[in-house]
Amino acid sequence: MSEFHALVPAAGFGARMGHDLPKQYLQLAGQPMMFHALKTLCASAEISTVFVVLAPDDHLFHGYDWSFFGEKLQPLYCGGEKRSDTVLNGLLASELEPDDWVLVHDAARPCLTQTQLSRLIAELRDDAVGGILAVLVADTLKRADGNDRIKRTENREQLWQAQTPQMFRAGLLVQALQQASNFTDDASAVEALGLQPKLVLSDSTNFKVTYPQDRLLAELLLTQQGK
Repeated sequence: MSEFHALVPAAGFGARMGHDLPKQYLQLAGQPMMFHALKTLCASAEISTVFVVLAPDDHLFHGYDWSFFGEKLQPLYCGGEKRSDTVLNGLLASELEPDDWVLVHDAARPCLTQTQLSRLIAELRDDAVGGILAVLVADTLKRADGNDRIKRTENREQLWQAQTPQMFRAGLLVQALQQASNFTDDASAVEALGLQPKLVLSDSTNFKVTYPQDRLLAELLLTQQGK
């Protein structure tokens, strides 16, 4: 029987935050940012193991108390230069069965809820390909020219904004990432194999903390969620 595992790439730096610390370690609601994503994943009864993939020279992780998560949380010090390298290295190091499901989640999406996570697993557990959490694009989209002037308005019909977790069989994801070149998410690598991942409706609260002002909104949401 296939098991469910989570993998959190946390080897990057997040330069757009404008801070000396790697983004995943910035304080958010009294904990390092990635604590909140790891807490949600570890709290799921469906998920057997949560792998957090760190840079080989990461010296910060063991400066925090992760005992709350017990043995379910497994650090792997094999992160790569790019996100896709980190995910692939983590998958290979975890030695999962090819048919096991892996949910890859951004360390900088701290507001993921159990409802969103459970919906993803429920809708994809019998799917032939896998899929991702995503939201329909609501804003009007403008294409710019080289001078930051509007070139045209894009049709937003049937456009979705990708989120994480992105859930695929371990064997399929390894194959996709080994053939991929610099994709920004795992679904893109799977798409390059000619497959069509499923879109599972999420909501905007599962946003990625990218800029300093995003931390304020994340703090507010985490407080409301009681995290």
